[in-house]
Formats: sequence, structure tokens, C-alpha cells
Amino acid sequence: MELTDTLKQYALTTATALHGSDRRLFMARTVQLLGSGGHRLAEQQLGWSRATIRKGLHELTSGIRCLDAFCLRGRKRSEEHLPTLLDDIKALVDGQCQTDPTFQTQRLYSRLTTATVRKALIKQFGYRGRELPSEETIRCKMHQLGYHLIKVQKCKPKKRSSRRMPSSRI
Repeated sequence: MELTDTLKQYALTTATALHGSDRRLFMARTVQLLGSGGHRLAEQQLGWSRATIRKGLHELTSGIRCLDAFCLRGRKRSEEHLPTLLDDIKALVDGQCQTDPTFQTQRLYSRLTTATVRKALIKQFGYRGRELPSEETIRCKMHQLGYHLIKVQKCKPKKRSSRRMPSSRI
């Protein structure tokens, strides 16, 4: 069976309009209408993947929709690649952190920048530079652990005193 240009255009526009399981079911029904050799014809004439058609035929015959599992795709978190990373960051930063000087919050402030933390991880814990995440990722991990990377404020002396000093002139 040959496909005319109007049938090709109809099949392609309908397939692009549908998504997921509905698209696969449409493709499977179209291949069934084409008869024997429909897999190859759809692959050659319409540019459809035979694996997608096979999955659609399976869904059509069994009546069970396959899940696409989009949430399982993508890059894994750095803790999955380096399981001891968070513990090592915590060990480094705990010695250099300080609480809020006004004691109004329970935030922990660190004097260390993310660049120094990254260098210390390489030097002290033996990580390689290419296996460690970027400085931005380390900053996010430190924030998740409860460390805030702002300048630690030291005690500020009073600038002016109302009391006269003995050395001052009257």
C-alpha cells in the first residue's frame, strides 16, 4: 500500500498534535491500517520510530498504558555521585562558623567562601577537581546544610562617646 501526500500530511500533523500514550496509540492504529509491512512503511514514509510503534502496538493490544517516567530522567544529584560530600563540607565549615552576633536568629555564618571550601575539599579530603561540583553547587549545598555565606560581622566599637576622656581639653 502506498501513502498519498495528503494521507502523509494528515498522519504527520495528527501525530505531532498528540503526546505520550495517545500519540503511540494513533501510530499503532495507523500501522495496523497499513497492513503487513506497515512498520517499515511508516518508518520510511513518515519518519516514525519503529520502537515507538512497537510500544504503541503493545499498549493497543494489552490495553495498559506505559508510563513515560519523565521524572526519572535527568542528572543525578551530587550526593548520589559523592556520598560523603555533605559530611566533608560539614566537617570543614563547622570549625569556621559563628552564630548571629545579635543572637536574634539561629543562623550559622561562615567566613569561608565556596572557592576556599572547594580547594579545602581537594586538599584535605583527596577529591579530584573534575569530580567535584561547581562552586555554585557547593554554595547551594552549604545553604541546605544551614550555613549562610555572608561576611561575619565583628564587634563594632562605638565611634563617639558622651563621656569625656581625661586627655581631652576642656
